[in-house]
Amino acid sequence: MKKHIAILGSTGSIGTQALEVIEQNSTLFEIEVLTAQNNASLLIKQAIQHKPNAVVISNKNLYRDVKSALSPYNIKVYGGAESLKQIVAMDPIDIVLVALVGFAGVEPTLQAIRSGKRIALANKETLVAAGGIVQQMALDNRAEIIPVDSEHSAIFQCLSGEEHNAVEKIILTASGGPFRGKDRKYLQQVGRKEALDHPNWEMGCKITIDSATLMNKGLEVIEAKWLFNLNPRQIEVIIHPQSIIHSLVQFEDGSMKAQMGMPDMRLPIQYALSYPDRIYSSFKRFSFADYPQLTFEAPDLKNFRNLALAFEVLQAGGNQACILNAANEIAVSAFLKNRLGFLDISEVVEKCLSHISFVENPTLEDLILTDRESRSKAQEFIKNI
Repeated sequence: MKKHIAILGSTGSIGTQALEVIEQNSTLFEIEVLTAQNNASLLIKQAIQHKPNAVVISNKNLYRDVKSALSPYNIKVYGGAESLKQIVAMDPIDIVLVALVGFAGVEPTLQAIRSGKRIALANKETLVAAGGIVQQMALDNRAEIIPVDSEHSAIFQCLSGEEHNAVEKIILTASGGPFRGKDRKYLQQVGRKEALDHPNWEMGCKITIDSATLMNKGLEVIEAKWLFNLNPRQIEVIIHPQSIIHSLVQFEDGSMKAQMGMPDMRLPIQYALSYPDRIYSSFKRFSFADYPQLTFEAPDLKNFRNLALAFEVLQAGGNQACILNAANEIAVSAFLKNRLGFLDISEVVEKCLSHISFVENPTLEDLILTDRESRSKAQEFIKNI
């Protein structure tokens, strides 16, 4: 039987690649729901092409445009954030691919978990900001969370069949982004254009900037703690510029398993949708002859402060990761609008971490308030830089 898929954030990088995967495997998957925040024109095109049962445009101001464009088709149209949370509970949906950007993914993910859906999670901020709540709810509702991030998908695959074996540590690989090896003097001069020029991956603007600052790896460190039930000492980061080894697991006997492949996000997307089965793909194959050297180096925590902050936040616990995530979202947005320097991103994050009240055991309501306060405080700091 076909699996029915809801893609939250279908107009973004992950969403559009997921549609490619589903289109190539139309006998296995069927699109039930597509959603977008603001990109109404692309959502309309996707809906006409893929014919989902329903679409959601989260920006209510664009609802009429989408509704009018899709009126000749038998497609339900909903508008607003509440509709997004409600639609994931639809009975026909088997898998919810969460490809939303930022804290906006938290509540729809929780609602999908409450409904017992499998979650293909590409929104790392959900576990960063609310990992404890998300994992407990998944346990209570017997909902699967399958990671879509290439690094966490790699760890997930390496752990398959190893449930009875103790993990000594996991090693998350990072490309190092466009500024690997650059010093602080160089980083003070870089702008939006340079930061968006990633050497290996094609991604959305926010995650590409996070990769350049190493915040993306920091968020993945926090996410890994919740996905794989690890303590901070069991998580390591290594720079691997070729992005062929996507991550590794070291077991207590010292042996290691790595998952390798071309840097192509369609691979982990397809695995999350087809799990526990592997299905054929026509994607480019890796050849060792094309990569005579695979190299590794330690991350530069001095000039790329965000990764160090993420480890500090992981150790502190409470609502600290929520603060880090919210402040970073605002700082990255300001950088993309040329209102903030590259090195100022980590400065804004660090200031917010020291100014927002610590909550040791936050509820969802606490985290929503923390997120709101952190965003406001980050805006204040940006104005004064």
